[in-house]
Amino acid sequence: MTRNPGLILASTSRYRKALLERLRIPFDVLAPHWDEVRLADPDLTVIENAMGKARAAALERPDAAILASDQVAFCQGRILEKPGIEERAREQLMWLSGREHTLHTCVLLRTPDGFERSETVVARLRIRLLDEAEIAAYVGAERPFDCAGSYKSEGLGIVLFDYMRCEDPTAIEGLPLIATRRILEDAGWVLIQRGERQ
Repeated sequence: MTRNPGLILASTSRYRKALLERLRIPFDVLAPHWDEVRLADPDLTVIENAMGKARAAALERPDAAILASDQVAFCQGRILEKPGIEERAREQLMWLSGREHTLHTCVLLRTPDGFERSETVVARLRIRLLDEAEIAAYVGAERPFDCAGSYKSEGLGIVLFDYMRCEDPTAIEGLPLIATRRILEDAGWVLIQRGERQ
């Protein structure tokens, strides 16, 4: 069997690192030098950013396979940035209250020969009608300042929703593991060793 190159996760996100660890394959983490773009189309935005991160990381580690991802929240023609501060988090949640929005998450693998494969997963979510006091209490409790949409659905943020519709729930958390599994296996990774016992 051909040996896979080393795998690099081109991300500073602790959420993506924790998600990729669930696949139980060795990888290193590298912070890519890439200035994220914002385009009118959310799918094009996440593909462009994932590609940019992967290519930037490949300049530093041309011998490695690079896994990169990007995610944006999108509502009524508006891309919502990670809020960074409490005031913006409250504003975003008030804007999303009672509205359906989408989360667009792209994962891309770049191999040392320059081959790239990506998949984008789109989730449809609706945050229930919330008042200012509920939003303030949630933001104060969970401080979701580094999350697209200003919520952590894997934590207390789940109480904010009327529904979450997605073929891969890990995409909502920041890295679609079902798509990642497909991409890695197609590139030669074996994620479950036959006969393996834990």
